[in-house]
Amino acid sequence: MAVDLKGRSFLTLMDFTPEEIRYLMDLGFELKAKKKAGRIGDALKGKNIVLLFDKTSTRTRSSFEVAAHDEGGHVTFLEKGSSQIGKKESIEDSAKVLGRIFDGIEYRGYSQKLVEDLAKYSGVPVWNGLTDVDHPTQMICDLMTIEEKIDKPLSDVKVVFCGDIRNNMSYAWMYACSKMGMHYTAFGPDELAEEIDPAVMKSVQEVAAETGAVIEVSSDPSCLKGADVLYSDIWASMGEEDQIPARVALLSPYKIAMDTLKKTENENVIFMHCLPSFHDFETKMAKEQMELGYDIREVTDEVFRSKNSVVFDEAENRMHSIKAILVATLGNYTMDRDR
Repeated sequence: MAVDLKGRSFLTLMDFTPEEIRYLMDLGFELKAKKKAGRIGDALKGKNIVLLFDKTSTRTRSSFEVAAHDEGGHVTFLEKGSSQIGKKESIEDSAKVLGRIFDGIEYRGYSQKLVEDLAKYSGVPVWNGLTDVDHPTQMICDLMTIEEKIDKPLSDVKVVFCGDIRNNMSYAWMYACSKMGMHYTAFGPDELAEEIDPAVMKSVQEVAAETGAVIEVSSDPSCLKGADVLYSDIWASMGEEDQIPARVALLSPYKIAMDTLKKTENENVIFMHCLPSFHDFETKMAKEQMELGYDIREVTDEVFRSKNSVVFDEAENRMHSIKAILVATLGNYTMDRDR
């Protein structure tokens, strides 16, 4: 039976079956090949989408805009402070207005409830570009990248996330791995393990029981053995800069270095990162913090630039995967396998 996601919102992978996630990946691969071949699409012809950004971004905004334009869609960008949303107008009222004007809404910001309310009240597909507890569009991209780089089924892949194991990326990985029957290890300090939302762990373990996934948390470096993917994220998210001294002290033992790769005992292990990354001191923030005595790099420059690093192939796949999500939920397109 063909997968039909038309009209669906994309808020979290927990809303989707493994078959639906697989469909989005395969559609991403097909649209990527089409792009590489120079074929112009029209799956979103006549569609208007709005991007609502409470958090800034390079990859998410660029990917949504290029993805929509590639398939004939039109984009309006509304950043924080440029509309009345949540100030003079409630989220409910704003959602109802935007749903009358646009065919789809993307939101990138802080609150998961806000993106859920947009979907609840707008009457059009809503796409989660990132919240404090999830990053689902990143996951379709990352699963695609793993399949391109690792010659084994997803169900045989082990992902180890190193560092802040109770952040949105770690949760997103738990959701993805539980759905796709993968092995996921959150490798970080015990005190952060205690902060992982029990409801998140309960839900992913229930899914894992059905799919054969392994979801575990560890502070023991021995958990690195057998990893196919080492993943990291910055230690202080947007709005958490005041926590940098404590985070550096807590998370420095989990920085990914060449020695970390060696501990996997897998010469083909790949390094992935959602970006941006602090891997050198060429950014204003990393340089300023180092002058204060804080090395905020979550990965060494040697690893970031090594043959094991696939971060820029991964970044490119943000656009192809987001295009797949837009086309599947809003567009008029039939995959080649379904023709």
